[in-house]
Amino acid sequence: MPLASKVAIAIIVEAALFIALLFGAAGTLEWGAGWAWMLLMFGGGGVVTVLIARRDPALLAERMRSPMQSGQPLWDKVFLLAMGALWCAWLALMGLDVVRFRWSVMPLWLASVGAALVAVSFWLVAHVFLANTFLAPVVKIQRERGHRVISSGPYAVVRHPLYAAAGIMIPASALVLGSWCGLAFSVLLLAGIVWRTVMEERELVAHLEGYAQYAQRVRYRLVPFVW
Repeated sequence: MPLASKVAIAIIVEAALFIALLFGAAGTLEWGAGWAWMLLMFGGGGVVTVLIARRDPALLAERMRSPMQSGQPLWDKVFLLAMGALWCAWLALMGLDVVRFRWSVMPLWLASVGAALVAVSFWLVAHVFLANTFLAPVVKIQRERGHRVISSGPYAVVRHPLYAAAGIMIPASALVLGSWCGLAFSVLLLAGIVWRTVMEERELVAHLEGYAQYAQRVRYRLVPFVW
């Protein structure tokens, strides 16, 4: 199947799933914040996808591969399944919270802050993808692609800038949707990111030449001057 067709199908399926979870839980399609979040996510994601397609089609092809691959540690397969379930539960929770049961009431200015932070996170994501052609969706060493350590761009600041961007995007999304419950639940997703960061680093130190030296030069994993 052509790469463009794979990308289009993936976007359609993902959008349909998000709509079903968010608006199905909400019980209505009349949810402005929900549609605003969808526009932010798929608008930002679309821009990043087009950018990668133009600059690094090999990376886009790698991103379109199955989330379950040979050479991928078992713990990462379990992690991706668990995070997928948590993500789906999180979206459904926010639909229930904000619209169906109206547990949360959040001021509009917080939603605006959240939208700005989501936009910033996609800006960071774009820079990360442009810097690292080996940014596979699974943990593995890509020997067939000449996998090597990347230390330029955002990787000169923190060792896992994509996870750092996700750490901004997830709680910011809860703000856009106006969900205090979603903001609290996002702690579980962030904990998952931290756990994967630690586990992935063990794989990279053990199997990717030069990574241990890189980790000594760039001290921080996710947050500069913190961790």
